[in-house]
Amino acid sequence: MKVLQLVPELNEGGVERGVIELNREFVKRGIESVVVSAGGKLVDQVIADGGNHILFDVCIKNVLTVPPRFLGLRKIFERTSPDIIHARSRVPAWLAYIANKKTRIPFVTTVHGFYSVSPYSKVMTYGDKVICVSSAIKDYVQTYYQVPDSKIVLIPRGVDLELFNPKQLDNDFINQFKRKFGTEGRFVVTSVGRITQLKDYATFIRGVMAAKQKIPNICGLVVGGVRKDKKEYFYSLQKLVKELGAEDRIFFVESQKKIAEVYSLSDVVAICSKKPESFGRTAAEAIAMNVPVVTTNHGGVLDLVIPGETGFLFPPENVNSLVEALCLCQEQSFNKLRDKIENNFSLSKMVASTLDVYQALLN
Repeated sequence: MKVLQLVPELNEGGVERGVIELNREFVKRGIESVVVSAGGKLVDQVIADGGNHILFDVCIKNVLTVPPRFLGLRKIFERTSPDIIHARSRVPAWLAYIANKKTRIPFVTTVHGFYSVSPYSKVMTYGDKVICVSSAIKDYVQTYYQVPDSKIVLIPRGVDLELFNPKQLDNDFINQFKRKFGTEGRFVVTSVGRITQLKDYATFIRGVMAAKQKIPNICGLVVGGVRKDKKEYFYSLQKLVKELGAEDRIFFVESQKKIAEVYSLSDVVAICSKKPESFGRTAAEAIAMNVPVVTTNHGGVLDLVIPGETGFLFPPENVNSLVEALCLCQEQSFNKLRDKIENNFSLSKMVASTLDVYQALLN
């Protein structure tokens, strides 16, 4: 079998990580993997893992450039002869959908987010099979586009249990990290993700500071990179930390390669997103590391965070409820958190389910 995945770019992000993981796992299983994108820092990883990468503009939204691009993509399809075409975003989906009208190769789409309801977004339902990454996404797609159950497949994103394994940690990194940020002996609450307003780090900071009344040794880690267009927001967060006198409790930590180790040294992972997450990869990874999660009560993360079992929920932008959730986590012991991920949200399960979709179409 030969599978061709299309993604706008190969840089940082959950969709890109999913493409990289499937590419690697396909190759391990003897499947020929081709990834088409406009490039990015993860291209080398595709190749290192045994896949093939084709540099092609499936990113820019300019309608005037569509005709030459879909013709170019059609030539790629004819040259590579894939058995399955799998589009992971809207621009690639439109280009592939048009280019594939002649070749009519089985076409799969994955809905990764709560896209705006529009004819432009509807292309994500044009696949012969439409994969949804969470129950919330499935409900959203069916509510607004009336896609029949027979066409939709629910396949949650999978966690790489080898990478996120509490028994395989770099303890030297953990010890150095604790010394650098002074987290030893403290109740560590961590929030992971790029610095954007949608992640609502202001509520996270206020919540950690408000919780010190009941959890005196609490501190917070903000783990994520800052894009140029988000610098002003980042500066506003730094200003907030200073205004609250929180310099010894809130620490900004740039993106970390050893994110499993960061989870492991945390007591709780907090997700304060204002808008619903499509799945909640951060929550899944943290739970795989046996760390409970407190999260805003909407979106795909509801598949993962069960109150009292894997963490607690709170309303968006509600500092008092966040504090209550953090206190509940501090008071409660959580058992066998990783089992939930192993049984329902593993990478191997995601790959097997995806291959089942491909095989059903080929049959």
